[in-house]
Amino acid sequence: MGTFSIKGGIKLKGEVTPQGAKNEALQVICASLLTPEKVIIDNIPEIIDVLKLIDLLSSIGVKVEKLSNNKFSFKADNVNIDYLQSKEFKNKGSSLRGSIMIVGPLLARFGKGYIPKPGGDKIGRRRLDTHFLGLIELGASFRYNNEEYFYGVESEKLYGNYILLDQASVTGTANVLMAAVLAIGETQIYNAACEPYIQQLCKMLISMGANIKGVGSNLLIVNGVSYLSGTIHKLLPDMIEIGSWIGLAAMTKSEITIKNVSWDNLGQIPNVFRKLGIKVEKINDDIFIPEHKNGYEIQNYIDGSVLTVSDAPWPGFTPDLLSIVLVVATQSKGSVLIHQKMFESRLFFVDKLIDMGAKIILCDPHRANVIGHDFKSQLKSTTMVSPDIRAGISLLIAALSAQGESIIHNIEQIDRGYENIDEKLRLLGAQIKRI
Repeated sequence: MGTFSIKGGIKLKGEVTPQGAKNEALQVICASLLTPEKVIIDNIPEIIDVLKLIDLLSSIGVKVEKLSNNKFSFKADNVNIDYLQSKEFKNKGSSLRGSIMIVGPLLARFGKGYIPKPGGDKIGRRRLDTHFLGLIELGASFRYNNEEYFYGVESEKLYGNYILLDQASVTGTANVLMAAVLAIGETQIYNAACEPYIQQLCKMLISMGANIKGVGSNLLIVNGVSYLSGTIHKLLPDMIEIGSWIGLAAMTKSEITIKNVSWDNLGQIPNVFRKLGIKVEKINDDIFIPEHKNGYEIQNYIDGSVLTVSDAPWPGFTPDLLSIVLVVATQSKGSVLIHQKMFESRLFFVDKLIDMGAKIILCDPHRANVIGHDFKSQLKSTTMVSPDIRAGISLLIAALSAQGESIIHNIEQIDRGYENIDEKLRLLGAQIKRI
C-alpha cells in the first residue's frame, strides 16, 4: 500500500496541464472493439484504471501498441471470444468498473458479451440495469450467474428500437450506443446522457462511419451500419482534474494557471466555484486562479438562503467534484449544504476532515452542511487512508492546506484517477513525497 507524505501550509505557484479525460478514455478504448481496423487514440491518461482496461483488451486479443507517451493504437482483428469465459478474464474484469463497457461492442460485433460484476470505488450502489435493459431492447438475451456474479448477453442479430433509459447513465448510454451503431435499422435512445464524454464518443463513432444524430442532446437517433472503419481520436482534458486544481489553488491561496482546459466543455464547473467566492478567470483557453489573499466568501441565494451545491445529470454539476467542493468550503467565509444525490457512501470521508478541524455536520448519507473557517484557523495535519479516487484527491488538497506533515495511505486510489499527481504538485512548489 503506497503512501504520500505531505508538508502542508505552503503556497504554490505555476502552470499545470490537465491529463486526458479518464471517463472518456474508458469509453473510446472500448469502442475500438467495434472494428477490425486500427484505432489510434491520443491524450490517454496513463493511470491505473485506464491501463487495467488496456491490459484487459490485450488479453482478449486486441493488438495494443504504445506509439508515444499517452498515445496508443488498438487493432481488434483477432479477438478471442472464448477467453471471456476464462477464470483469468473474470478476475481481471472484476477489478475495474470501466470493464462493463466492453459488453455493448462485443455483443454488436461478435453476438455475445460477458462481464463479471465490475469493481471500482466503494461509494454506494452502482447498478447495471440500465446497460442490460437497453441491450435487451435491441434483441439480446440476458443471463446472470448468481454464484459467480457473471453477466452475459447474446444475440445473432441486433435490431433498432425505441429505448427509454431508466436513468441518464453515462456508461449505460455509451454501452447501448455502441451496440446500436451496428444494429439493423433505427434506434432512438431517449433520456440519454449528454456529457462531453458521450459527445466525444459519438464524434469518434461518426468518424468511424456510424450514423448518429442528436449529439449533445438527450435523444440520440442511430441508424445502424454494417461496418465501422478505423480512426484517429484525441481525448478532451479531464474536467475533474481541472476542478481539482481550482480547489487546490483556493485552499492553499496559490496562484495557478491551468492550461488548455477546453472551456466549452466545462459546463457548470467554473460557475459553481465562483459561487464559493473563488475567482476563476478565462484567459484564452486557460483558467487563471489568482492568489486569494483575503479568502473567498460563499454567495447565498438572492433571497438570502443558504447555498446548496448538488449533483445532476449534464449540463448539471458533476458528482465527481462534490468532494472537492466540500473540502474547499471548509475554509470559505459562510456555509453551504452539499447534497450528493447519486451515491450514498461518497460523503463518508468527512470524518477525516472533521478530525483535521473542519466544521461539518453530516446530516445523512447524502447531505453535509459545511461551515467555513474563513482561514481564521487552518486544518490540522493528520494520518489518514484514501477510500476512493475523489475522496482521495480531496484529502490530499486538505493535507496541502494544513499546517504540519500529513500522511495519506492507500494512494493507489488516487493513482487510479490522476497521472503523476505528486510530480505535478512538486513542479508547483509542493513538498510531497511518495513512500
